[in-house]
Amino acid sequence: MNPARVDILLRLLRLHVKYIQQICKREVKKNEIVKKMEEYPEEYRTPPVSLVSLVGCGDHQAIISRHLLAEQPPINTLALPDLAKFLLLLAQKDSSKPPLAGGILRRDWLVKHRTRIPSVVAALFSSDQVSGDPTQWLQVCSDLDNLKAVLRPKNIKLVVVVVVQSSSKDDINEERFIALRKRAEVDSKYLLTFCPNDDTELKQSLTRHALYFCFWVTDLFFSVLGSTFAELANTYYREEGRRIKTRIEKKSYSSIDLNIRYCFKVAVFAEFRRDWVEALRFYEDAYHTVREMIGTSTRLPPIQRLVEIKTVAEQLHFKISTLLLHGGKLKEAVIWFRQHNASYRKLVGAPEVVFLHWEWMSRQFLVFAELLETSSASVPSISSLVSGIADRALTEWEFNPSYYYQIAAHYLKEKRSSLELTLSMSETANDIDSTAESVVPSVFVGQFVRLLEQGNAVQPLTDEEYTRYAIAEGKRYQDTFEIIALLKRSCESYGNLKARRMGSYCGFQMAAEYFAVGDFSNAKQRFDDVASQYRQEGWVTLLWEVLGYLRECSRKSGSVRDFIEYSLEMAALPVLSGTDAQGYKECGPVGPPSLSQREIIHKEVFWLVSGEAGGGSAEDSNGIKINGDNPLHLEIDLVSPLRLVLLASVAFHEQIIKPGVSTSITLSLLSQLPLNVEIDQLEVQFNQSKCNFIIRNAQRPPLAATEEQEGHRVESAPSLTLATNKWLRLTYDIESEQSGRLECISVIAKMGPHFTICCRAESPASMDDLPLWKFEERVQTFPTKDPALAFSGQKATHVEEPDALVDLNLGAFGPALAGESFIVPVTVTSRGHDIYSGELKINLVDVRGGGLFSPRETESSAMENHHVELLSVVGPEGEDESELNSDEIKKIQQSFGLVSVPFLKNGDSWSCKLEIKWHRPKPIMLFVSLSYSPHSNESIAQKVHVHKSLQIEGKTAVVISHRFMLPFRREPLLLSQIKPAADSEQLPSLPSNETSLLVISAKNCTEVPLQLLSMSVDNEDGGSERSCSVQHGGEDNLGPALLVPGEEFKKVFTIIPSAGSSRLRLGTLCLRWRRNSGSDDTRTEAWVTTKHNLPEVEVEVSPLVVSLEYPPYAILGDPFMYLVKIQNQTQLLQEVKFSLADVQSLVLSGSHSDTFFVLPKSQHTLNYKVVPLASGSQQLPKVTVTSVRYSAGFQASTAASTVFVFPSKPDFKMADAGEKPTQSIASE
Repeated sequence: MNPARVDILLRLLRLHVKYIQQICKREVKKNEIVKKMEEYPEEYRTPPVSLVSLVGCGDHQAIISRHLLAEQPPINTLALPDLAKFLLLLAQKDSSKPPLAGGILRRDWLVKHRTRIPSVVAALFSSDQVSGDPTQWLQVCSDLDNLKAVLRPKNIKLVVVVVVQSSSKDDINEERFIALRKRAEVDSKYLLTFCPNDDTELKQSLTRHALYFCFWVTDLFFSVLGSTFAELANTYYREEGRRIKTRIEKKSYSSIDLNIRYCFKVAVFAEFRRDWVEALRFYEDAYHTVREMIGTSTRLPPIQRLVEIKTVAEQLHFKISTLLLHGGKLKEAVIWFRQHNASYRKLVGAPEVVFLHWEWMSRQFLVFAELLETSSASVPSISSLVSGIADRALTEWEFNPSYYYQIAAHYLKEKRSSLELTLSMSETANDIDSTAESVVPSVFVGQFVRLLEQGNAVQPLTDEEYTRYAIAEGKRYQDTFEIIALLKRSCESYGNLKARRMGSYCGFQMAAEYFAVGDFSNAKQRFDDVASQYRQEGWVTLLWEVLGYLRECSRKSGSVRDFIEYSLEMAALPVLSGTDAQGYKECGPVGPPSLSQREIIHKEVFWLVSGEAGGGSAEDSNGIKINGDNPLHLEIDLVSPLRLVLLASVAFHEQIIKPGVSTSITLSLLSQLPLNVEIDQLEVQFNQSKCNFIIRNAQRPPLAATEEQEGHRVESAPSLTLATNKWLRLTYDIESEQSGRLECISVIAKMGPHFTICCRAESPASMDDLPLWKFEERVQTFPTKDPALAFSGQKATHVEEPDALVDLNLGAFGPALAGESFIVPVTVTSRGHDIYSGELKINLVDVRGGGLFSPRETESSAMENHHVELLSVVGPEGEDESELNSDEIKKIQQSFGLVSVPFLKNGDSWSCKLEIKWHRPKPIMLFVSLSYSPHSNESIAQKVHVHKSLQIEGKTAVVISHRFMLPFRREPLLLSQIKPAADSEQLPSLPSNETSLLVISAKNCTEVPLQLLSMSVDNEDGGSERSCSVQHGGEDNLGPALLVPGEEFKKVFTIIPSAGSSRLRLGTLCLRWRRNSGSDDTRTEAWVTTKHNLPEVEVEVSPLVVSLEYPPYAILGDPFMYLVKIQNQTQLLQEVKFSLADVQSLVLSGSHSDTFFVLPKSQHTLNYKVVPLASGSQQLPKVTVTSVRYSAGFQASTAASTVFVFPSKPDFKMADAGEKPTQSIASE
């Protein structure tokens, strides 16, 4: 086969594959959308990236390319291991010659500069080639000459890289490097040496080769290589841009097409250099120049000329918008898009291809919406939008993608309508597809040519041929699903902005598209969402249209219930007779809203449900039918839109009634249907089914279902006709035997043998208005004739319980004491009823509202957690709950009890006792409830309830306190009390090996007398028994002793701590007591033990002890001895200072102040003779003793240094010999 023929066939095959791929990209799947921005070539959607070429040494090109791509900004590489292939790539010419007509922008020019024409070429030579034999050196020189010959005409920059192996890095001499640089004609900094296998000799290489850059460290090499490439690439693109910019400035171009092309190239080269300002300026110049071509260029036929202009303008606009948004200029981008839209919106073109214009407009809005969606620019404030442009201020919607998606869908609808009109008017519509198969895109942007079958040639198209091609391409689109996808994105975007009204409008348009293609399921779902919003907003006209679509969706899908519900709602809408039907452009499938249309729908519905056609079956053309096999039951609740159809109001005339006594109830019905509605039967249902009754229409024959309902009361009404906006009031008597709440639940209206409407009953006092009829001009009436009942009537009443003929008594008295088991007698006495199935419920409730358990405890099951606890229920014979049968005691918990009451005849009584224990003082409320049945048959007898309550105060029985006392007239020196530590605990201190006194007081804080049995100290810690001795003089058993309210009982214990420990735990005080009732009541049989924890004390060895000795009394004028003894209890010599203060009522002899030493374990005595000069209680001279070693002084207390002086010698009468004289044993 001829090679030329083979080449032509291969080209045709490639073009055909490219054409098929383009068609596949334009196919839109159902329920999906292809982003228009992604249809743009990648070179337009992404900023241009510098391109460099690596030639030679293919083993190292991959790692170099990877590092260059990681640069910021990245650098793309064109790696060719063979120099000959690179020379062939740059030397080859574009075989596809443009047609003679020419064009504005070449389609592949930007791709060529991004993928085929590098800005920098890096020639890689190995060190063996450079330093090898003369043949290899000559080959290097030849390759460099060939490179220079190809690169110089194209102004491409050259870099030479020598790859040095670690084993031969010393073989290259400096002269060879100089020769290589001169041969390549490059600067020394563009001659680089790279050693990929050695990282250790950077300094040596820099010293050895000072005339060129040598890099043994790999990372440093890549950094310098990247900066070198970036510098040369910027130089290349700057020079290329300046070269073309010179042509623009000198206007050295023959046509306006070249001016646009030159501006576009300068802008692209500026983008390569990241000079966004210059790129934006020249893109704008090119855009404005394209706009000037309209009406002036005659190079192409009119239709194709306008298509080319719009395509070029679209790409330039896309570039400009991208740069503005990339720079954060959101407001400027929106203003630019508005100007772009205003410039081309009216350029419709020829009538036969007007759909191309609407498709182009839709694409502009869609692409700009996607640009806004992917942009990170912030939306400006509302105040800055006013200064948008001169003629019209910017709106907030223009900064949101939802607005542009919505407009894009609108223009796509226009395109679909125009295309359908074009196809309907075209006489050769069937031949369009076959004639457009050979049309392919031209080498210029926006142009199309015909591919000839013979030879590698193309042929320009006429406008007629291009029109057929455009129509064929338009038919391949599934516009409806793309419109749905656009509206869906707009609806979601509006939803994110909380713009529910705009979202509902887009949702309605989306549902209409689903309806148009027959997808009634999705259409109904969308229409339901929109209808819900329109009901809330009260938009009656819009709701009418949506309900019309929903009605048709239900009809098409065969849903009887939905069809009837939507039809009834439409018929009850507030559409009056004065509505102008001609003012509605789109009214949906039902037609414009009007009173006559409401009546038509009303008749259609009731003709369908009445069963008049077909002998008990009503059926329309789509198979919707209601009969015995397919009955229909509708539910109307308080929020249902069908409240317009039927509204039921129920009012009891009395709020409280006696059981078995009848009361009146008024049932009111209201309907907003345009025609009268005849109801066959009403059924009123209550929460007590025995009160249900049926109201039958006397003018209609009874239904068969009424006769089957046995046990229900049947009433008759003269007429059950509902007129428009007029209450139908029915009043009947009702009585109930069951106590509790009696409430009307619903009213069921039967219209025909197979159609019922169940309407939830509403109270007149709390009934809401009909939202859609609220502001309409209509007569407002009350549901009841009595206005007072209309404002206060309720659909429920309370049936009182029957009077209980049983007495329930709680016999407790007095407060309960913490720790004791408090008994509450409960007596049940029958006064007229027999008691069957009686149950007694006991509840303990905190009076203050808190819980009966302690929140400080973690174990909820422990007994101590509950402040008050129900222990048991004692029967009348004394047995507790453990001895009773399982059916008699149901449940006993800490705060709840359930006890069964045996059968009692009239006049009998039964009693029990509740045992309640207070762990902590807390007032509670005791609730006791008795429920019983007065008859043996529980199924017909109603439970009767009797309630009693009793508040019981819980109090603390005794309050225990304590105090410590030292021996009388004996004062030890305690250093901890004189100089306490700052961070130590403030515990009581006792001297070791000294007798101290512990006084315990127990006070009766109640209103009842108590009996005290014993008071003792339990030493729980066995080790404490060896460290101290706690004793008392009397017996533990107190007798028992009677303690009246407010009285305080005291007992004295002696404590002798030893010196073995520094801290002493005294133990726990146990006090046993009980309530003194003065009788043999069982409440006082048990003794209660109250425990009081005694504190810890510090045991301290006192170094000095001062004792005072003098007679118990003195006689006026008679001298007596006053001794002060200082005892040293340490092993050290103690220096002591003392001072004595004079007293006016006494005369003494002895030293008043002095310093002396007390030997270890010895005693020093100060002797004074004192003569009293006055009678009565006299204060002895106070002695102050100071320890020099401890810098501490102390003196006796006032009580210890007081004596009573008699005026003369008293005459004391002695007691019996067996009676011991009273002695003072302690001092406070």
